[in-house]
Amino acid sequence: MTAKDRRALVVRGGWPGHAPVEASDLFLPFLEDHGFTVDVDDSLEVYAEVDYMATVDLVVQCWTMGEILPDEMRGLRRAVASGTGFAGWHGGVIDSFRMATDYLQMVGGQFAAHPRDIVRHTVRVVPERADHPVVAGIDEFSLTSEQYWMLTDALSDVLATTTIAPGPDVEWREPVVSPAVWTRQWGDGRVFVSTPGHHLADLEHPSLRAIIERGLLWAARA
Repeated sequence: MTAKDRRALVVRGGWPGHAPVEASDLFLPFLEDHGFTVDVDDSLEVYAEVDYMATVDLVVQCWTMGEILPDEMRGLRRAVASGTGFAGWHGGVIDSFRMATDYLQMVGGQFAAHPRDIVRHTVRVVPERADHPVVAGIDEFSLTSEQYWMLTDALSDVLATTTIAPGPDVEWREPVVSPAVWTRQWGDGRVFVSTPGHHLADLEHPSLRAIIERGLLWAARA
């Protein structure tokens, strides 16, 4: 398989507050420059197209909240388990389809909260994973944006974290370390997740942009 044979599917929609069209548009030239034929779809119905999904090497999803139908969920899980990569950032991938437990299991995390709304915070690469190709050469960086508190499991390979501080106006009394970037093997497919990415400006930050771009390539079918 040559690079030009690879196909990326960008699925975008849902809650408009995360600017799914503008945010995903930022990465279309990158995918094309790296040899992908890129298809863009504004409907989840494409996930149920079994024959087409078998041709997709990478799904980039930017779809916050909403509902996914059973045949769409089955199609997506089948594709990923068969080797299709699945990747995304922020609410477009970890605040999607809150009631779809099969989806939450596959991506390995569920958004719980972003305390204090917009806050200055730091994303730190896990030292033991600093040689991973998604984060190599990146130490830490700061954003003034939403800081996601995640509910996760141990199957994911956490590459970066963020620490949510306690304070006098909150219910928790100890700092909470929450995964910020992770990868995950699902069947024969790879999953990449970045929790930062609320603002378009976040996606232009050099470190975060590099992490997401590398994550897209890492997740794609080899």
